Amino acid sequence: MLRRLVLKSTFAAAAFALGLVSASAQQIVLKSADTHPDGYPTVEAVKFMAKLVAERSGGRIKIEMYPASTLGQEKDTIEQTRFGVIHMNRVNMAPLNNLIPETAVPGLPFVFRSVAHMRKVMDGPIGDGILKAFEKHGMVGLAFYDSGARSIYNAKRPVTKLEDLKGLKIRVQQSDMFIALINALGANATPMPFGEVYSGLQTGVIDGAENNWPSYESTRHFEVAKHYSQTEHSMTPEVLVFSKIAFDKLAPADQEIIRKAAKESVAEMRKLWEAREQAAEKLVKDKGAQITNVDKKPFIDAMKPVYEKFVKDAAQKELLAKIQAVQN
Repeated sequence: MLRRLVLKSTFAAAAFALGLVSASAQQIVLKSADTHPDGYPTVEAVKFMAKLVAERSGGRIKIEMYPASTLGQEKDTIEQTRFGVIHMNRVNMAPLNNLIPETAVPGLPFVFRSVAHMRKVMDGPIGDGILKAFEKHGMVGLAFYDSGARSIYNAKRPVTKLEDLKGLKIRVQQSDMFIALINALGANATPMPFGEVYSGLQTGVIDGAENNWPSYESTRHFEVAKHYSQTEHSMTPEVLVFSKIAFDKLAPADQEIIRKAAKESVAEMRKLWEAREQAAEKLVKDKGAQITNVDKKPFIDAMKPVYEKFVKDAAQKELLAKIQAVQN
């Protein structure tokens, strides 16, 4: 009995030092970060997870949600998560590519043939292997969330074939892979913070950008870039991670509660995402956005130099082959 009390006291002290336990009670309080605003599917999915965790821990574990970049931009929150300042974090995988080589492969353009293919890969042993790779870098990978299919839109002209992109200045996120992707298509990749894209389109600093339906709609980019071409060049999932420093301080039973609830939150996120995607697509069409389809084969063929640049070692090549071999 005495040993149990000592162990409990030791865990409580360690957890308190990491900010896991509130001062007023022996309750584990976890801070979860997201750059998306309140109401966004990833934010609501973590809230759903928080409810499951609270129920299954008898109220001992509380997850506090900090959306809308309250705790910083993704680059900052990744570092805070690795050092245990933030306990849980939903991030895009692009900023992780240089840190965790395995995350670069699901981010390759056109690597997924469809949403169904992506989900089958990431929900299975391949996805579990990628999540496991996070642990060497100070994070525990919990689950993958959908991020939709990204397509190119612009203010100049309809893009139905590769040649239509020539010379267009297309905004990309600050990712070496996205820069190489857009340049390989014949356009001029222009890295730019997301919050500056609307004014950039409005003033002609850039001609276009690329993103999914909800982002195209929620940012009002459709007002200043009406030509949306369904290239669907990227279906990179997002990832929910936990600080390994903090995770290792939790009891095994509590670790299991968190892991299981995170996996169960995926279905909730996807349900919300699909509804949001459909609503966004309808709204931009109703507001006059011009939607065009493309013959994807020339776009896919243009990606050869991108694959050569970013699939460098034997492990990445093996992972790519496994993804391509999955049938859906």
